[in-house]
Amino acid sequence: ISFHNKHYTITLLHLEILCTPPRVENGDGINVKPVYKENERYHYKCKHGYVPKERGDAVCTGSGWSSQPFCEEKTCSPPYILNGIYTPHRIIHRSDDEIRYECNYGFHPVTGSTVSKCTLTGWIPIPRCTLKPCEFPQFKYGRLYYEESLRPNFPVSIGNKYSYYCDNGFSPPSGYSWDYLRCTAQGWEPEVPCVRKCVFHYVENGDSAYWEKIYVQGQSLKVHCYNGYSLQNGQDLMTCTENGWSPPPKCIRINSTGKCGPPPPIDNGDITSLSLPVYEPLSSVEYQCQKYYLLKGKKTITCRNGKWSEPPTCLHACVIPEDIMERHNIILRWGENKKVYIQSGEDIEFACKPRYRESRGSPPFLTTCINGHINYPTCV
Repeated sequence: ISFHNKHYTITLLHLEILCTPPRVENGDGINVKPVYKENERYHYKCKHGYVPKERGDAVCTGSGWSSQPFCEEKTCSPPYILNGIYTPHRIIHRSDDEIRYECNYGFHPVTGSTVSKCTLTGWIPIPRCTLKPCEFPQFKYGRLYYEESLRPNFPVSIGNKYSYYCDNGFSPPSGYSWDYLRCTAQGWEPEVPCVRKCVFHYVENGDSAYWEKIYVQGQSLKVHCYNGYSLQNGQDLMTCTENGWSPPPKCIRINSTGKCGPPPPIDNGDITSLSLPVYEPLSSVEYQCQKYYLLKGKKTITCRNGKWSEPPTCLHACVIPEDIMERHNIILRWGENKKVYIQSGEDIEFACKPRYRESRGSPPFLTTCINGHINYPTCV
């Protein structure tokens, strides 16, 4: 374009702006052209595991590309799982890395899966633990009030409670004619909603109260048999069981001539003497448990009326291997980290590994071995 007057001429030159395709770190251009004119866009995509630092394109301008196309590696920060723990532990997790997690007692994974993957949009599925809901209760010898109309509402969250009743001959543990079934973090409470009711009138051939008295399942009653008589188990104790009194409330005459065969075997234990094929009436033998097992009950049994009295049981010891402590990020509070055996009923105390802290909702760090089971605390 030119402008003229008598003194001078001005000429403006229009220069066309062109950009060459840029180099993309960890990415490639899409439908790349040899050159790009002003305001044209250059589109690019990143390699697997990478994402655009800003956006997936750049604009050709008079000063070059509006932003330098760049693909950065997508990583995921270590997840914090409330009421749960995971492995493996890393400072950063790269795309496609997987973790496996488990929830603390009373909790379960929200999605039902215990595997989560690091993706371009973060952890999928998000590793979360929530309190276990309660499914529709299935229990023997009773039912919920209006249970058919309530059934569509299940599963339900913790804190809900429902009234229930028991069949004839059974009752709630409270002894009432009805009670509430409560949804807790450990499941339905009471765990056994309906227990047997045993009515005691009297015992044959023995001293007893001749009035009606009610006992519930698990309760025991001591009776006194006449001289020369005994209950079927050779003892003086009856227990209310799911099927009624055991043994029945009847004292039978003791046959002092009745002999016994070999004493009954027990798991993880044996008698301290050589077993004989035949034992005289009123003979006794003594049991002992294997190493690391705890004897429960009377260690001595007696032959009465051709039958042995109730033998003891041997409770399992607790084995605490290193991999379980590693999984829960804990160590022994006292002593070295090595395989430990603890008898049932003994206590043991744990502590968090260095740079770890107690997980929210973790079981106590001082815990007791109960027949081979330990409720492990957790650190994160």
